[in-house]
This record gives sequence, structure tokens and C-alpha cells, in this order.
Amino acid sequence: MEKRSNCWEFKKCGREPGGDKAHEMGICPASMSLLLDGVHNGKNAGRACWVVAGTMCSGEVKGSFAQKYKDCALCDFYKAVKDEEGEGFLLTIDLLRMIAETGQ
Repeated sequence: MEKRSNCWEFKKCGREPGGDKAHEMGICPASMSLLLDGVHNGKNAGRACWVVAGTMCSGEVKGSFAQKYKDCALCDFYKAVKDEEGEGFLLTIDLLRMIAETGQ
């Protein structure tokens, strides 16, 4: 299987650990969230960032899922993951359920 980009690689936001903007803007929670590690063959939540609060959307850090999902659904990275995964794409409700089941 070909390597697929995580969001921080695709968007080049620099908020991954050791990234250019991590000190200035903080480390992105998607790059650290172990709850979704391996989803869509990504590292941590790197290929499911749209369900993680505090990620970068439209050039700014967004809060909760409810506050950001409308932007995420239009995002080029979200669309790329959906296309790349095809029938293996996990629906947002399933990803949220995975997070909820951990109690975190």
C-alpha cells in the first residue's frame, strides 16, 4: 500500500511535534491523539483530524467538533482521505463513537 499523508503533511501546518509552528501555535491534538491511531492508515489522528477538537481549519485553530465540522467537510484533505479510502472510509459518526467508547 502506498504511503498516505497525515493532515500535517498534506496541509503543511507545522503543528506536528518538532514542526516549524509547534512552539508558536502549539502541537496539534490530531498529531498526538492515540485514540484514532491507524484509522485510514494514519498516524495518531492524522487521517481523521476532522473529529478532533483544536485542529487547524481555514487558517485558524478551531474548538469542538460541532464548531468546526462544516469547514472540515469542505476541506481538501477531508475530501482526499474520503477518495483515497473509498469503501474503507469510516463515517464521522463511527469515529466519534470510537472516541466516546474510550471515555475520553
